[in-house]
Amino acid sequence: MLHTRVHFSTATMNSEEEFASALFVLLDMFARDSFLLLDMYRQQQQRMLTYFVHMRKRQRQRRQQLHTWFQNSSIAFHRQRRKRVLSLMLLEPRSSPRAWSTPRSTRWWDATVPAFTEEEWLDNFRMSEETFEYLCVRLKCALERRDTSFRQCVPVRKRVAVALWRLATNAEYRTISHLFGVSRSVVYRCVRDFCEAICTHLLPELITFPDQEKLKSMAAFIENRWGLPQCIGAVDGSHIPIISPGDFSVDFYNRKGFHSVILQGVVDGRGLFWSVNAGQAGSLHDARVLRLSSLWEKANSGVFSETGARQVEGVNMGYYILGDSAYPLQNWLLKPYHDNGRLTQEQKLYNRKTSKVRVVVENAFGRLKGRWRCLMKRNDCGLELTKRMILACCALHNLCESHGEVYRSAWDGRAEDEDVAPVDAPPLSQRRRGEMFVLDLCVY
Repeated sequence: MLHTRVHFSTATMNSEEEFASALFVLLDMFARDSFLLLDMYRQQQQRMLTYFVHMRKRQRQRRQQLHTWFQNSSIAFHRQRRKRVLSLMLLEPRSSPRAWSTPRSTRWWDATVPAFTEEEWLDNFRMSEETFEYLCVRLKCALERRDTSFRQCVPVRKRVAVALWRLATNAEYRTISHLFGVSRSVVYRCVRDFCEAICTHLLPELITFPDQEKLKSMAAFIENRWGLPQCIGAVDGSHIPIISPGDFSVDFYNRKGFHSVILQGVVDGRGLFWSVNAGQAGSLHDARVLRLSSLWEKANSGVFSETGARQVEGVNMGYYILGDSAYPLQNWLLKPYHDNGRLTQEQKLYNRKTSKVRVVVENAFGRLKGRWRCLMKRNDCGLELTKRMILACCALHNLCESHGEVYRSAWDGRAEDEDVAPVDAPPLSQRRRGEMFVLDLCVY
């Protein structure tokens, strides 16, 4: 910075002009110094800014260099480590590759079953080979599978045989898998798919609600054989044992002391089911199961009483079914007199006639459970699959009976003793009309 000193004496300033001239000189010198200082400050500020920018750039470059160095070091480290691991793996003994599926012997199915006689076919699959082939043809579209790149599919005949073996014996999945040379999961899928196919394709054909021609034919058969006019069949219920379900297990615990679901079935004079209802909880009474079934709704709509009625001993009587004393008396559902020791001869005769017809439904349940033992022993499947299995067994029962398949007495199981519990009284009008039908049948 420049400093300029001016020496003058006030004595020499004799006039105002000299004073103004000197003041102007001083101001001019001060302005020059100020501009010079401002310029120097700006230059210094520019140099500092340039320095900071340069330092930031150097720091950024340094960080980038460090990052690149660490990255290269890490890559090199992992490469060396991978080489060491691969070297150690090459030194270890190589394990054998795992198989996609465990090889199992199919000798029994491939060699023994084709040599079965008719008796052996009946004992093992509960039907003849002709009926078995018919079943395979009918269910081929639902059970046929395609081969994959990993394994070959199970043929339709083998799938049907696995399912029939399970239904006929209630054997464990492990036992069936060893016998047929398949896995336990395949056994389960075969049973599940088979029951679904039966319920979808065969059940609507084998178990159908009868039309007018069928009702007339069923009534004529029973009247010609047992002398009961307008009777089209008998209804009964049976308990199917199951494992205790996780939810609402108390509802499925019946009065006999085990968990079960109820099968309600109506059969004609030949022992063929034409109405079934399965899956209700075992604690329910037979009368309650009847009210929850579609049969109750259809019968109360007048399908039996309004069509095909005829005069019997002066009374216009429609079609009806027979049940035991556990069911409510209706104009379409008759039951026997309670034997209190004071029955008349007509009432005893009526009880004997109705008892002979009701034996048909008891025999039908016996043959159903004897042929398909999965319904007699405790079933370890879920509730939905158990219901489909019951319906599939009923359809197979009708198929075997209509094809004239032999039933062996060795298949019979123990009979069930049904205890009778009180039920709600039916409507008075239906009950009185049912009593009139019973009185007319006593003297018929």
